[in-house]
Amino acid sequence: MREAIVHGPGASAWLAWVSHRPLRHEGTMKHTARHRPFSGPETPAAQPDPAEAARGLSVTDRAFYRDGVGFVPVSGEIHYSRIPRARWAERLGQLRAAGITHASTYAFWNHHVPERGAPSFEDGLDVGAFIDECAAAGLEVVLRIGPWAHGEARNGGFPDWVQEAPVGHRTDDPAYLELVRGWFGQLATALAGRARPGGAIIAIQLENELYDQPGHLVTLKRLAREAGMAAPLWTATAWGSAQLPDGEVVPLFSGYADGFWADPAQGWDASFRAHFFPSHEWDDPGVGADVRAALGTDAVAAGGSPTDLHGFPPATCELGSGMATAYHRRPVLTALDIAALAHNKIGNGSAWQGFFMFAGGRNPRPGLQETIATGYPNDMPELGYDFHAPIGQSGDLTDTAAALREQHAFLAAFGGMLSQMPSTLPDRLPAGLDDTGTLRWALRSDGDAGFIVISHHQPYEPVDGVAGAQFEITLDDGVVTLPSQPVDIPSGTLARWPVGLRIGDMRVRWATASALTVLPGSRPTLVLVATAGVGTELALDDREPVTVAPGVFAADAADVLVLESSASVWVQESVAGRRMLRTGGELAFAGTGDVVRGAATVEEYDPASGTWQPVQIDAPDLPATEILAPHIVREAEEAPADYGFGGVRHRAPSTEAFDALAAVHRLDLPDWAPEEHADAVLEIDWAGDVAQLRVDGVPVDDRFWDGTSWSISLIDAGVAAGSVVTLHVLPLSARSTVWLPSASQARRSATDALAEVGEVRVRARGRWRPL
Repeated sequence: MREAIVHGPGASAWLAWVSHRPLRHEGTMKHTARHRPFSGPETPAAQPDPAEAARGLSVTDRAFYRDGVGFVPVSGEIHYSRIPRARWAERLGQLRAAGITHASTYAFWNHHVPERGAPSFEDGLDVGAFIDECAAAGLEVVLRIGPWAHGEARNGGFPDWVQEAPVGHRTDDPAYLELVRGWFGQLATALAGRARPGGAIIAIQLENELYDQPGHLVTLKRLAREAGMAAPLWTATAWGSAQLPDGEVVPLFSGYADGFWADPAQGWDASFRAHFFPSHEWDDPGVGADVRAALGTDAVAAGGSPTDLHGFPPATCELGSGMATAYHRRPVLTALDIAALAHNKIGNGSAWQGFFMFAGGRNPRPGLQETIATGYPNDMPELGYDFHAPIGQSGDLTDTAAALREQHAFLAAFGGMLSQMPSTLPDRLPAGLDDTGTLRWALRSDGDAGFIVISHHQPYEPVDGVAGAQFEITLDDGVVTLPSQPVDIPSGTLARWPVGLRIGDMRVRWATASALTVLPGSRPTLVLVATAGVGTELALDDREPVTVAPGVFAADAADVLVLESSASVWVQESVAGRRMLRTGGELAFAGTGDVVRGAATVEEYDPASGTWQPVQIDAPDLPATEILAPHIVREAEEAPADYGFGGVRHRAPSTEAFDALAAVHRLDLPDWAPEEHADAVLEIDWAGDVAQLRVDGVPVDDRFWDGTSWSISLIDAGVAAGSVVTLHVLPLSARSTVWLPSASQARRSATDALAEVGEVRVRARGRWRPL
């Protein structure tokens, strides 16, 4: 990135950054929007209840507030029972560094009470200790207490003895409520007063995907309170046009770019593609539709209103930040797919960005996964729950983490403004879900200032680039036209262009770069990220607009820093203030101090000097990557096209079929691989149907092939010195009709039986080192 510093006002400062290469276009397409204010006065929501108000939290029909200041919560799902306890602090520090403000987690009934009368809340199931870790990391908690949870868990989270009980499940049947009362009491005892207003738990979700029992949700709320659990907010999932009790729960919505719950022959469903369009519709009728059908509740799912927010602002708890892999359907989404969906929700007016899953994991023991055999519509991996999450189950970051981190920095910096900025849809909207030519964008504005939020992308079927684009935004004091000359907006553009933004005494009339954050100082610094393929043009105060290169521009009252990319940038929010760091490695903002791994250097931006300054860190561990040569122990046998069906969906192979047909490879690890200081991961490039990793003959992880690499933490997998590690790969028949991404489909079709082990690597990540 080219940098320069220009101090002081005057034309010379501007000329130092002006590019004399004007954009020219044959024609211009005006994209227009007139700011539309909120439809009525701001109204307090029904929560928090006065007796449960705490931590300065309040809610209206527009926004969430902390001590009277608007903010946008960003929650990330992380299941403590699917992550080794020794990793909790690390994962929570990674969440914090990704801009997550609230850790959301299920408490799975069947994880804790597999046998009636014998609850377990020890070791990795110690939910109270997990809440304490969240508090130490500076994260508040959304606790999803069920009793039915889903989360791809066996019986939706019911223990078998509950599933088999002769009761009216998920209703006010007294016999069922007695079972729930026992579970809530056990959970409350384990929490030991942590689920009380004033603690880290600021929201409790009741049930999950319950569509036609509003009275039952009220009953569950009463039972939870009787057990000793309470929080400022009570929430419930609202998708599927769920009927919710008015004022009793905050409705939370979802949005996924693709999902395993579609049938194998089904294309990219309309319920997925709708999330990539400007809209004020928050329902998602696709999520849970297969489970509704399997459990016999499909006919009543549409009894509520898909647009009823019950006096609360639009909020989400399950924006897909990845996607799990079922046996019959194995979608793989790119970082841009996921970031575009979340970005679009910001433009549409989201007041709470909630992601599922943000950190992957593994089931704590076999037999806890959703299966067709237990009455559910999908066969899921028995152990692995990586979810292609931003933080994978091994702890490695995916590209999605950086893409979402940029958005979360924006929400942290401008959440107060956004709370008073309704979403206005453009005058020209796409003609339908098949329209790939109309620019996808929305306006967030309070009538004085705002952001043009461009989210011009969707998976699978690329949108067209838009030529000769220029925006005409009508605010309270007139029309703003930008940029000065029309520009081409490429397919895949995600941008947040400020309009009328005041930074200290400086007014940004408009800019064609994305707002990232504002760094404090005697002269505040507005940080922008250049929009790829579009020149950065700035119009400040009453000056003529100019085109600038990445670097620092010093205006009269504030500085503007334009970054070429945000991929290596981390913005930290803490009680000490806000700072911006960059590194080629990874940062975690832990409760015991900020740490880094995988990099020799870290820099912090100094607003006073306009330069990046080195941060003193310990010398990194020497990086080590070793390529393994797997030894074939047993060749694969011929595999059938399928292993049976549950309806139209494929069943996963039985344990017996897998053991009889899978190839077995022994992996001889280097001596240093199991050592704790190495914190090594095993990376496997493979192709086939199903694979297991076994340590001393015991399966520790499994995966359905979808074309992606597989990463396993050796420490978490229990690998020790002398362990025998084997990789078992079941062939995928060319006759199989499971749904795969297009590149994987082509690879499957190219051979009769696909069972390949490519490069296998052991990579040392080394220790986390303090900043």
